Amino acid sequence: MGGSVPDMPGTRAEGDLLDTMRHEVAQLLHRQQLGFPGAQPVSFASRHLLELQKQDYYVCEKSDGIRCLMYLTEDGHGKQVVYLIDRKNDYYFVPDLHFPKHMEQERERDIHTGTLIDGELVNDTQRDGSVQLRYLVFDLMVLDDYSLMHRTLDKRLAYFTERINGPYKALLKRYPEETRFAPFLVDLKDMEFAYGCAKMFHAILPKLAHGNDGLIFTCRNTPYQSGTDPHILKWKPKEDNSVDFRLFFEWPMVQPDAEDLANGDTEPYPDYYQKPIFHLAVNMGKDGDVPHGTMTVDDDGWEDMKAIGEPLDERIVECFQDEQQQWRFLRWRNDKNEPNYITTVDSVMDSIRDSVTMEQLIVNDKPVREAYKKRQTPEALRAKAEAEKAMAAAQRAPNGHAQTNGHREVSLKRKFEEGDEGGNEETKKVRAP
Repeated sequence: MGGSVPDMPGTRAEGDLLDTMRHEVAQLLHRQQLGFPGAQPVSFASRHLLELQKQDYYVCEKSDGIRCLMYLTEDGHGKQVVYLIDRKNDYYFVPDLHFPKHMEQERERDIHTGTLIDGELVNDTQRDGSVQLRYLVFDLMVLDDYSLMHRTLDKRLAYFTERINGPYKALLKRYPEETRFAPFLVDLKDMEFAYGCAKMFHAILPKLAHGNDGLIFTCRNTPYQSGTDPHILKWKPKEDNSVDFRLFFEWPMVQPDAEDLANGDTEPYPDYYQKPIFHLAVNMGKDGDVPHGTMTVDDDGWEDMKAIGEPLDERIVECFQDEQQQWRFLRWRNDKNEPNYITTVDSVMDSIRDSVTMEQLIVNDKPVREAYKKRQTPEALRAKAEAEKAMAAAQRAPNGHAQTNGHREVSLKRKFEEGDEGGNEETKKVRAP
């Protein structure tokens, strides 16, 4: 395992351009909110061992990188433009990337637009010691203006593989020399069924070329959900569970001495040469940041912080609890503007108190696999198909969440979902209910 946390590539959008991009993505997702639209996991607790048996889940490694969305759009001249969106909801223009719609060379100028991908940037350490920046994809939200958020995870990933990654890889194969100009390479993140924890721990994690700090379990059946999603489970070893706080300093106060009094200074004043008290605050929504505890920092740790040479007060800091249940410094979260919400903090604390070990996950592989096999019986598959058919019929009904342009638009939607390439130009205008 190697690779450090990367820096964000590209040029950050500002002013009117940033506001325009945020509105554009919100409109693409039919959202009123302009904030970061990505899904957020909840912490894994012992009750989730049974949850993995009840529904189909995929598991992948939790990379130690930068979570960001990738937005494919176009400029006023029909040229593809690529932006990365971080959790601060800042947009970074990234040049020298091209995602064609088709595998064939003669059609490579036909590009994806109105497309939103979810993933994370990692620094992969190569065998020769060099570092390759890579964007690992784990979900696809919108493809060519068509929302896939209502589809199952396996279908969303299949769309990415066939419609985006396939043509992208074919392009790189035709022009291999272009990879050295690309700001990063794009790959699909490896996924296993949830009963593959033993494989994850023993075969996959030890061979990673980048940092890792846990596992992510994502439900196959549920739609993509912006904000906190109870069906995305973040597992970390107990000792690695952490919380993002806002840090506030409280400096020791000095009483004025005779010289101060002679100079007219009669009030106590902060002693900036001493080590402060490190207060930690969480996000309480409308009530703002509220104190939640203090961080323990020894003298050496304080010297390390000062050596950074940057303002530290009110920054976001990631902390873990030691064996004495004291909050300790882990790292600065320069990729975040806000501390964790109190609900997230409570979830992490529940995970710490009700932690699940690696060994428990591996033991759980067998019942998860057995439950999965039972769901694949002919009777279960027929019932599932009938339920999906009934849901699709309800969505097409006039009083349901149907498309509003009648039979023709529904037919185009079906063509898109069945992979009819002949309907692509029209179906890019069709959006899911």
